[in-house]
Amino acid sequence: MNALSPLGMVSELPSSNQSYSDAERNLTEGQDIEVQKDYFVQKDGVKFAGTHLLVDLWGASNLGDPAHIDRALREAAEAAGATILHGHFHHFSPNGGVSGVLVLAESHISIHTWPERDFAAIDIFMCGACNPYHSLPALKAAFAPQSVNLGEQRRGLIA
Repeated sequence: MNALSPLGMVSELPSSNQSYSDAERNLTEGQDIEVQKDYFVQKDGVKFAGTHLLVDLWGASNLGDPAHIDRALREAAEAAGATILHGHFHHFSPNGGVSGVLVLAESHISIHTWPERDFAAIDIFMCGACNPYHSLPALKAAFAPQSVNLGEQRRGLIA
């Protein structure tokens, strides 16, 4: 982590979603049994690795503050039920944009901002039981965009 600190803001706050279910805890306590999970998703009769949302925020605010962006992405991740492992945010200049990522146990949320254009590009990729759509209200509250363009891709489709 120390090597990354000069590059930008690095955060390692743990996620409150990082826990085992009672069934998993009871199964593994005092035993050498490893619980194997299949984090692929089954939806509408299709099995795939996860949902990747591409979110464009136009007319957005608060796009030049790495600490605000870190908090917003953390709220978005937790709202989706994701487990935050690590965050890194880089501010390009005192008046410039921010690029950053939260690494999740279930994949990632990344952001690139252009404050001079009131624009942010956000990627939300999540597998398992997480629902990336639950992230959207937190992002809208944090950045107050005038419009949102949303695209979805199902990654890792199994034919």
